[in-house]
Amino acid sequence: MTNTATTAKPTSNSNSASPAENSALVTTQGVTTIADTVVQKVAGLATREITGVHALGGGAARAFNALRERIPGATASAGQGVSVEVGERQAAVDLQIVVEYGVAIADLAKSVRRNVIGAVEQMTGLEVVEVNINVSDVHIPGDDDTDENTESGRVQ
Repeated sequence: MTNTATTAKPTSNSNSASPAENSALVTTQGVTTIADTVVQKVAGLATREITGVHALGGGAARAFNALRERIPGATASAGQGVSVEVGERQAAVDLQIVVEYGVAIADLAKSVRRNVIGAVEQMTGLEVVEVNINVSDVHIPGDDDTDENTESGRVQ
């Protein structure tokens, strides 16, 4: 009986120590921390790679980004429409996207989730526990073209 109890203790101790030892970010040689903005940018870029995603962010964020793009030297924010929670070993991602009209949203969400999880886990070493996707709008081709043509026709 004493041997069984002794055997059980190291087994439970090795199980609790195992995740820390297996983590690429928390080792006996030191701890690596990943900033929220790093995960946010990686997730945003991974989302944009999927065909059928028109944009990220809500209406106000997209309008602000459109203004920012008109400023010489300014760049679009890679983390727009992405919010994250980052811990020592895990991350959760929330996305707000606009999809192209005609795309199967359930299939698109599955592809986005797979790509975001793969990119974040590969680049950061964090385990992605969830990717929540909020589809806030559908982009209809021609809507943007009509607005741009009207604006360019007024000023010459």
